[in-house]
Amino acid sequence: MSSRFLSLVAVAALACGPARAATTMRELRVCADPNNLPFSNANQQGFENKIAELVAHDMNARLSYVWYAQRRGFTRNTLNAGKCDVYIGIPTSFDRVSTTIPYYRSTYVFATRRDRHMHLASFDDPALRKLIIGVQMIGDDFTNTPPAHALSNRGMVGNVRGYSVYADYSQPNPPARVIDAVANGDVDVAIAWGPLAGYFAKHESVPIDITPVSPQIDLPFLPFVFDISMGVRRGHDSLRDQLNEIITRRKPEIDAILDDYGVPRLSVGQQGVQS
Repeated sequence: MSSRFLSLVAVAALACGPARAATTMRELRVCADPNNLPFSNANQQGFENKIAELVAHDMNARLSYVWYAQRRGFTRNTLNAGKCDVYIGIPTSFDRVSTTIPYYRSTYVFATRRDRHMHLASFDDPALRKLIIGVQMIGDDFTNTPPAHALSNRGMVGNVRGYSVYADYSQPNPPARVIDAVANGDVDVAIAWGPLAGYFAKHESVPIDITPVSPQIDLPFLPFVFDISMGVRRGHDSLRDQLNEIITRRKPEIDAILDDYGVPRLSVGQQGVQS
């Protein structure tokens, strides 16, 4: 490439001035589900959308989304395909990506109607054997989520009702069905992931009590408490490190967003529950 050509390129860049600079603004491409409240949706109403806005602003970057249903193949077809740069919410232990420090820890919970006064807290509560229990499932076998495994290990199968995590994707907020079932009396109690239960319980027509399950780990090793981080492609250490700095610096703002969405939280490394 000749020096004269390079000089012409430089002159053209200078002639474009501020307009050229605007077109080269850094872009933060976020991988997200377009119909998965309270986490994200295409209208950017989820708490992960709000956190993504905070992160992009802190990076002085333009925020954009690659929308893809969060089902099998999500990681392969989005982040690891190079179509986007970051997941806003991913379990810290997820080994297909490089994860940041956790920015919250949550737990599976019991969701019950307040007017039923059930006060459930443990998988070993004998009252569970007499109740209809709603549990989310990922596939055709209802024992594929941690709560379903815990119930099955205790011989509670006949009184369990399965609700697909995906449900009817053509309808808004498909994960809400298991909490709807508690409100309308189809089940006595639901056992669901805390952020989902906390958010949808706030939007039901009747008061719903949310109580963290116990134990936190069903021996030998079936955890119900998970740390949540942001995730980037392996090898993108500089982006991961920048996100770590933002998570640390913006912790009060991130906590405020989680509070607004009713996300029940445990202090990382501690047992206390925040809500």
